[in-house]
Amino acid sequence: MTTATHAPPSSQRLLSIDALRGLVILFMLLDHVRETFFLHRQVADPMNIELTDPSLFFSRTLAHLCAPVFVLLTGLSAYLFGEKYQGTRDVSAFLFKRGLFLVVLEFTLVNFAWTFQFPPTVIYLQVIWAIGVSMMALAALVWLPRPLLLLLALVIIGGHNLLDTVHFPQGSALHVPWAVLHDRGWIEFSETLRLRTSYPLLPWIGVIALGYCIGPWFARNASAIKRQQYLLRSGLGALLGFVLLRLLNGYGEAAWVNHEHWLATLMSFFNITKYPPSLLFLALTLGTGLLLLLAFERAQQRLWIRTLAVFGAAPMFFYLLHLYVLKVLYLICVAVLGLNQGSYYGFDSIASVWLTAVLLAAALYLPVRWFAALKGRRRDISWLKYF
Repeated sequence: MTTATHAPPSSQRLLSIDALRGLVILFMLLDHVRETFFLHRQVADPMNIELTDPSLFFSRTLAHLCAPVFVLLTGLSAYLFGEKYQGTRDVSAFLFKRGLFLVVLEFTLVNFAWTFQFPPTVIYLQVIWAIGVSMMALAALVWLPRPLLLLLALVIIGGHNLLDTVHFPQGSALHVPWAVLHDRGWIEFSETLRLRTSYPLLPWIGVIALGYCIGPWFARNASAIKRQQYLLRSGLGALLGFVLLRLLNGYGEAAWVNHEHWLATLMSFFNITKYPPSLLFLALTLGTGLLLLLAFERAQQRLWIRTLAVFGAAPMFFYLLHLYVLKVLYLICVAVLGLNQGSYYGFDSIASVWLTAVLLAAALYLPVRWFAALKGRRRDISWLKYF
């Protein structure tokens, strides 16, 4: 009875978290292969249903899970970090230091992997930036009482679309802070350097705070049955909220429309905005993520769960490694095969994107497993925990 009603030992209890992180890492790999070798077929946000092939649409939609799940699990992991150490003070200090570390990575190694420019003329403030600054924000927010933090997270996630019509032109004193927080755009840093706020921060701060608030579900002495009930209810509730709100065709999104073919109608219904992530985007992706977390916990003895957990155990190592591998592969293809898609080298089909992603996942598995084992074995090396 004790085994059935309480969480399993820590290594097993947290396996589902690493497995879910590993799954979205593989979805991220797929999307980055697309951005490397299928950039001649660019997609808008939200996508243009009339111009986007269904295989490309659903491949891109699958990748929508990545950032919300990453950020949610970052908040959850922050809570579990505090459980292992001395509580709020240690959590706050770690969040700030790791967040600052990620911001520095975004400006240096990550941006260079995308552009291969030094010094850069453009810096893209993308997901690592968003996670890093959100961690720094959470470093201050963790001092709030948990009910108040939960309320704040839900208000940000549910209410930020009320700000969609607020814009500030370049030259305005509020242009830069608003571009960083909510209005995706360009920041002219100097005559030779521009910043692109690809991931406006405000909704991501709400997501990381929400992840921290669900941390007690995964505490050492938490009931496994209750945790699974919470995951089921919250996941289904988020998805039901998505469907009902989407049917109303109103808040925070462009309207979906009926098309002659059912598949185009389905694509229109699920065509939602990521930059910044709308309430509907977060309801769909976080609801799906919570249900996957539930499913992975129930299937944690399966070999494929443990395989996914390997990728999820060293996420930053995988992130940096795959970016540089993709860039080198692209440059080799350009040198050997030339620019076959106008100003790009690219594949002719989305099937080639999927095949490349599968082959790369298999090739990167052993290096990632080695680094994950090193992290677990050498806890005396403090910097390894940042990866």
